[in-house]
Amino acid sequence: MREFLVLAAVVVAGCASAPAPPPVEKPKPDPAKEAWYEPATEELAALNRDAEDLLRRGKPDDAAALITKGQPLMNRLLTAPRPTLAAMEAASDLDDLYGRMLLSNKNYGWARLQFQKNVSRWKGWTPETPETARRRKLAESRLAECDRALAQ
Repeated sequence: MREFLVLAAVVVAGCASAPAPPPVEKPKPDPAKEAWYEPATEELAALNRDAEDLLRRGKPDDAAALITKGQPLMNRLLTAPRPTLAAMEAASDLDDLYGRMLLSNKNYGWARLQFQKNVSRWKGWTPETPETARRRKLAESRLAECDRALAQ
């Protein structure tokens, strides 16, 4: 009987020390595949076009309001693990607009941050296309413009 109790204790102790298997995690939904994603991308692109037009017409305060309105939309689009090219372009355009406004107000450090985001965004984009290379070079030239202004 004693041997049976010892054996039972060993079995119970062995079961207690074995870790439970980790719970199976459900894959998180990809925002880029959700129904809202494409319309949100189009909305951000439209805000960018309108803000660009307002800047050209000499209405920076109105353009700034649209840029501010676009920030949460951009952040939502960029939650996707692999945003679409259209979403990245819209985010890039918003950062570029904001950076140019900051540059025109002589906020060189903050403008530099916006352009640096675009440099990083397009350096890491694959596959590189002529358009993504053009956007990277544009961001690099704007970054260099900030660096020249900061050096003065």
